[in-house]
Amino acid sequence: MSDLISEIGNFIDTDTRIGKLLELLLYSAIAIVVTSVILAIGKRIVGKRFKSKNSIQARFTQNLIRGLIICIAVIWVLVSSSATSSFGKVLFQGTAIIGAVVGLAAQPVIGDLFCGIMLSLNRPFEIGDRIELDNGFKGIVKDITSRHVVLRGIDTMDIIIPNSKINACVITNMSHNTKIRSIHFRFGVAYGTDVEKAMKVIRQAVIDSEYSIPEWNGEDYGPVYFIAYAESSLQLATTVYYQPTSRSEQVINDINLRVSKALKEAGIEIPFNYVNVVMHEKSNVG
Repeated sequence: MSDLISEIGNFIDTDTRIGKLLELLLYSAIAIVVTSVILAIGKRIVGKRFKSKNSIQARFTQNLIRGLIICIAVIWVLVSSSATSSFGKVLFQGTAIIGAVVGLAAQPVIGDLFCGIMLSLNRPFEIGDRIELDNGFKGIVKDITSRHVVLRGIDTMDIIIPNSKINACVITNMSHNTKIRSIHFRFGVAYGTDVEKAMKVIRQAVIDSEYSIPEWNGEDYGPVYFIAYAESSLQLATTVYYQPTSRSEQVINDINLRVSKALKEAGIEIPFNYVNVVMHEKSNVG
């Protein structure tokens, strides 16, 4: 490679500005080609090393290697080209000072990098998992880089969260160690309702949904339970299982519409809170 560069460099007059610019372009082109080849090879190696290309470890390692190789390529171009070699020498002669300044300025970046390593090792979630953080952010994990995690929210809205922030959060993973997702539903029916009838109606509405599937660890759909006496209703609950390809908002909307319609058709009242106000008139007795 060095002989090839020397041969090509002999045809370029590096004493002129145009020659220096051509030399810089030559080194840049070589760096781009070599970097692309190395990244392609590295992607294959990482892909074979990890079972799934969507593994959080595989994605983080790929992004980390990509960043390091690009940095090395940029440094090589700066040092090798006569147009930038003086700048490169000055840059590396002041390595200690620059390192101290960059170290202070890049503390958040370094913190995010180490937190990203911890996330990739501990694997609290994988690419494609639906998670919710204790700060209210929720969505499907789309990507992880050396600096942040990308969550896909509602309406293709991406939420970019620094690794250090997400590493300090309590994470609720709706897809942890399972390929099937689930949502817990609670429905209220009026006092005096035939509870067993209401349970059958709700269960049938869940079965009829195009999104619901049999319980992930069995062959039956999630049963309906009578779980509580609330202030103005009897609380019934069930768990709906669905494929990870379906959005939870779609599942919630479909189940709620089906249950609401089924309860009305069965003549079962869906109660709501209300307040009775009693007015007392003052009597004029004197």
